[in-house]
Amino acid sequence: MKYIVLVPDGMADEPMEQLGGKTPLEVADTPCMDSIVKNGLLAQARTIPSRLSPASDVANLSILGYDPLKYYSGRAPLEAAHLGVDLEKDEVAFRCNLITVSDDKMADYSAGHISSNEAATLIATLNKNLGSAQVKFYPGVSYRHLLVIKTDRVQELINVVCMPPHDILTQLIRKHLPKGRGVEPLLDLMERSRSILPPHEINKVRIDLKENPANMIWLWGQGQKPTMPTFKEKFGLTGAVISAVDLIKGIGIIIGLDVIDVEGATGYYDTNYEGKAQAALKVLEKNDFVFVHVEATDEAGHNGDLRNKITAIERFDKIIVGSVLKHFKTRDDFRVVVLPDHATPVNQRKHISDPVCVAMMGHGINQNGFCQFSEAEAKKSNVFFEGYQLMDVFLK
Repeated sequence: MKYIVLVPDGMADEPMEQLGGKTPLEVADTPCMDSIVKNGLLAQARTIPSRLSPASDVANLSILGYDPLKYYSGRAPLEAAHLGVDLEKDEVAFRCNLITVSDDKMADYSAGHISSNEAATLIATLNKNLGSAQVKFYPGVSYRHLLVIKTDRVQELINVVCMPPHDILTQLIRKHLPKGRGVEPLLDLMERSRSILPPHEINKVRIDLKENPANMIWLWGQGQKPTMPTFKEKFGLTGAVISAVDLIKGIGIIIGLDVIDVEGATGYYDTNYEGKAQAALKVLEKNDFVFVHVEATDEAGHNGDLRNKITAIERFDKIIVGSVLKHFKTRDDFRVVVLPDHATPVNQRKHISDPVCVAMMGHGINQNGFCQFSEAEAKKSNVFFEGYQLMDVFLK
């Protein structure tokens, strides 16, 4: 049996006045996801437990079958796993965004989706000026990077309250700086970055090109190295994750799944949909499980970009879902499930905790009488899953 999990990050949304009270998913052309609904099960799932903030790390752990209330230890440690950073007991990892601040406001959580090559040079500059035996920066992808602090005050740093930068767009940063006991080293690093980054030649060029400069770092998502059983230990299957972002790759590494790098997978609107689809089918030649994650829908939500969110939904449907359904059209030895990890409404530009729609079809999955994959239709279904229990149902 082949099991395929397809996750368009942040695809779920809310009814929008400019769409006549419909969501982007409802107005998008999605014949492939609709086909899964018509031939299978439509349901809802709560991927964000009530005690946790709505975030992709929490939601994707849920989808993969790991209860976040038991296993979640912060976003940055998951990304550290993919970057090859083996955290020690006296180390705390922080997600380190390169951001754009303008008039002391959060103007851009991604510094104009700065390229990985530019960002790596800036991170090296930060290491040279701010790094030490206790502080080290690690380059990641685009604006997403890592800071590791070695300290004898681990618990204080873990308990510091940090805001995700994509949740405070256009707001004064001083109102959302990290807060709590032991916060001084974080505030010092963030403030010092404001004098180191702006004069860098890369930022001068970006400004000349009318691109947002990376003129500050933002620290958040901290935690320590997590411990959890492998996917094979938990479910008896081998397989792989396919994603452009370190977070998903890190989760894959920690739970013992292969991590497949796809050329041209950017984590943005221009990601290589075709490459991801073909990589997924190749994984299934020798394994029974694949998890495909696409970030573009989430980025569009954070950017308040309705047109590109609809476009990303349609590309995901046609290229990712369509390729899978075409490949298995004459076979009955498979199951496929599609669901967003959480909602990222275009009008709010941040994650929310609402339950998401789920569609699955394949061997042994009964139809429950729906025709469209959408938030409104899923609310009519009497099938509801706690997110971390969904994988058990899907596989068993």
